[in-house]
Amino acid sequence: MASHLAQPAVADKLSRGEQLRRDGVIIRTWDLMKTYVMGDQTIHAVSGVDIEIKKGEYVAIMGPSGSGKSTLMNLIGCLDSPTSGLYYLNGNLVSDMDDDELARIRNKEIGFIFQTFNLLARATALHNVELPLIYAGVPRKVREERAKDALRSVDLEARMLHKPSELSGGQRQRVAVARALVNHPSLLLADEPTGALDTATGNDIMALFERLHQAGNTIVLVTHEHDIAMHAHRVIHIRDGKVERDEKVK
Repeated sequence: MASHLAQPAVADKLSRGEQLRRDGVIIRTWDLMKTYVMGDQTIHAVSGVDIEIKKGEYVAIMGPSGSGKSTLMNLIGCLDSPTSGLYYLNGNLVSDMDDDELARIRNKEIGFIFQTFNLLARATALHNVELPLIYAGVPRKVREERAKDALRSVDLEARMLHKPSELSGGQRQRVAVARALVNHPSLLLADEPTGALDTATGNDIMALFERLHQAGNTIVLVTHEHDIAMHAHRVIHIRDGKVERDEKVK
């Protein structure tokens, strides 16, 4: 586990990010904190987290309900901003970014895979996969070809014109994985990706994740399930907003 380090001075932040990128570090946090004030109580949801994840790693963040893992996922995914501390994603100091900059980073650097798929019900699989490219301003012909390639990579080329209601749960999750891949992100961030699936289908999705990892993708998987976490090659255990332990499992 990465140890606490003094935060770099403002003048050093850019060079620190460049060094992290050269070293192949995708995620680096220093003393990351997220607190919420509820009445007269201050809740430390994430409390001084230091983690480092390198390009090509397959890491599970695991913890029970209320451990802070979901808050940490929101910080890593740039869906929320820390109260204090530093967070670099692929060399970019995202903890200092405003909402517009965070939106750009989410679209460019992160591929999200959610438990509930988050697909547009009236759109085909192909159009659902194209969405991040539409937001990025990619021309229609280019984005269609890239979406087809992404669906091909998850073995769903034959279903590209089907709508979510015409697909099984596992197929819908594969569409979500293809959408996450289509922008060639630095990081695939999966939040309880098998939570809405039966055991056999969940195992198929985890086999797909292993294949994506073998192809060179960096994967961070957030889960409360031990069996799912064991598919990763490293597990970061979160409890009470802190890193309890960080272990290699493969």
